[in-house]
Amino acid sequence: MFSRTSSRMVKFSHPFVLTGIDGVQPAGTYTVETDEELIEGLSFPVYRRVATVILLPAPVGGPVRFQAATIDPVELEQAERADAALA
Repeated sequence: MFSRTSSRMVKFSHPFVLTGIDGVQPAGTYTVETDEELIEGLSFPVYRRVATVILLPAPVGGPVRFQAATIDPVELEQAERADAALA
């Protein structure tokens, strides 16, 4: 099965909270990756989303540079709208 990953940058001007991520995340720019897989057997290419992941900064002094957390893309969109409304 064929799959693809797309990446985009999301900027939050204010701290935010998402389900599945511990605590409040600071304002900043975050990378969001979406994994999709091809639905086979159709006469045209169609992909379905299988995962959306946000990359978070790792704790200072730790062995890794970032942490990946699976998130709900609808909740992310709501958080982006809420952040923009605070501007």
